[in-house]
Amino acid sequence: MNIWVDADACPVAIKEILFRAAERTQINTTFIANHSFRIPPSRFIKRLQVDKGFDVADNEIAKRVVAGDLVITQDIPLADEVITKEAIALTPRGELLTASNIKARLNMRDFFDTLRASGVETGGPSALSNTDKKAFADELDKALARLG
Repeated sequence: MNIWVDADACPVAIKEILFRAAERTQINTTFIANHSFRIPPSRFIKRLQVDKGFDVADNEIAKRVVAGDLVITQDIPLADEVITKEAIALTPRGELLTASNIKARLNMRDFFDTLRASGVETGGPSALSNTDKKAFADELDKALARLG
């Protein structure tokens, strides 16, 4: 099993949780992004910088993920691909995306895209709270226990 992290939009606090989890579980964890950032020295933590461009990091994750892997992403289309490949998708806010809830999330995403395209201000996600960080850490532990 590998953990793949869509690191372009992954909050720093969630990266820190993942750094500790990779060391604790000794699971290879790869952070994929189109920009440079620091990772701690570890034989279990890697950084892969891809070219800049729309969905380049997402496409790289989709290409590499296999059944049984865990992907950390808030990108709903990527999560759908991950689930199709029988891997696990978890958002940085601790929401486990599954075959039973991903289609509704895709529909909601498309609806908000349509609203934004028509000029409606939909706002962005709220700031990551301590509750979100705890929810993520709890779901991460559950996912790792299921896969381990």
